[in-house]
Amino acid sequence: MQTLLAPTVIAFIIAIIIGPVAIPILQKLKFGQIIRNDGPESHLSKQGTPTMGGVLIIFSVTATCLILIRDYDPHVFMAFVTFIGFGFIGFIDDALIIKRKQSLGLKAWQKTVLQLLLSTVIALYTYQHIGTKILVPFTENEWDIGFWIIPMVIFVLVAASNSVNLTDGLDGLASGVSLVFFATFTLIFAGGIVPSGNNLVTISGALAGGCLGFIFFNRYPAKIFMGDTGSLALGGMVAYMCIVSKTMLWLPIMGIMIVLSSVSVIIQVVSFKLTGKRVFKMAPLHHHFEQKGYHETTIVVMYIIISLIFCMIGLMAFN
Repeated sequence: MQTLLAPTVIAFIIAIIIGPVAIPILQKLKFGQIIRNDGPESHLSKQGTPTMGGVLIIFSVTATCLILIRDYDPHVFMAFVTFIGFGFIGFIDDALIIKRKQSLGLKAWQKTVLQLLLSTVIALYTYQHIGTKILVPFTENEWDIGFWIIPMVIFVLVAASNSVNLTDGLDGLASGVSLVFFATFTLIFAGGIVPSGNNLVTISGALAGGCLGFIFFNRYPAKIFMGDTGSLALGGMVAYMCIVSKTMLWLPIMGIMIVLSSVSVIIQVVSFKLTGKRVFKMAPLHHHFEQKGYHETTIVVMYIIISLIFCMIGLMAFN
């Protein structure tokens, strides 16, 4: 129980402590959120709210793992290559947005190239050190996909990081959904549902604690936003938890609301290009619900509840 709770509690406390320090610094540096002109009108009041808050999560998780993990573990090392690597890509994007004072940072192709390069490194590591087998939900079977593990890992990493990024559109939404996901994986690792060492319990628990601490400042009305720095880092770790545990096929189940963010955007774009009509009032999906008149706190609670339900289904998918 101590192994289970310690990383979550420590990361939470660190995030709570550094939050009141980081927010004024970001305000003083004028690292304020730039709101898209084509976004919901209700979001215009968020203009100037400090962003790049993902550094709170990254710092609290990293510090916690440095405190609790004493031995070298290649899986831990690669976890932080993923976490800090995707966070750095997001940091560059956020920095360009702030510098240019517009909602476009890195161009889409630039961000994609950086994500693909980093994902390829992680995919090659997976092929050589984690293996080519993946678990199949609701069965006791393993599926050896051989060399195809490399493109699958690349796809999962890029898709998950961008999906969490798209989900980060309401106060407490991305951090709340991520909290549920990482807390569930803490139980999976700690309970031995998937064979793992204490280090993976520490990482997933720290991620849950970092998200919980961040929510304290990111809940409605948000005092700080995570920015791409946080959303890409969390998305990368959502993918990595599935990769290192060989449960990539669980991602559409346990990460259902994250996946729906991307799917809704794809449907919207394809529909508009083919028919000239939009399926949703606005994409991603949470903005559609906003346009339908739901308050953002209602949407966030709904997303978290649905995530909890599907994470429980994900737990039942282990045999």
